[in-house]
Amino acid sequence: MIIKQLSVFLENKLGRLTELTKVLAENDINLSAFSIAEGTDYGIIRCVVGRPELAYKVLREHNFSVKMTDVACLVVPHKPGELHKALEILSKNNIAVDYMYAFAAEKNAVVVIRSQSTEELIRVLQENNFAVLDSDKIYQQ
Repeated sequence: MIIKQLSVFLENKLGRLTELTKVLAENDINLSAFSIAEGTDYGIIRCVVGRPELAYKVLREHNFSVKMTDVACLVVPHKPGELHKALEILSKNNIAVDYMYAFAAEKNAVVVIRSQSTEELIRVLQENNFAVLDSDKIYQQ
């Protein structure tokens, strides 16, 4: 249930994001979800990829500063209030959310959640009948 996420620090210069996606493409690594946060001199792309260990290795070989962290991918119906229900349960169980990003399509939304206690986050969500994606739904074979 734990998903490996990469955080890659990118200099704010033209073409750097293109270089990152080129390295992933050349190594047959699918980019499943991502978020980009902008800073003055650099940005951070947080991403879930199909082959996290390989992505980590090849990005480092191409001089990217990269870190791997654990996240959970919550699945909720794409309806008003559904994310609120999950967050309310996490709050009641004293589980803080460090950050999250999401996308929705058709009937469901998938929310990538980073917490200091990812295993506890997953346990609480599952005990409360929320779906959490397993890595085999994201990772490439």
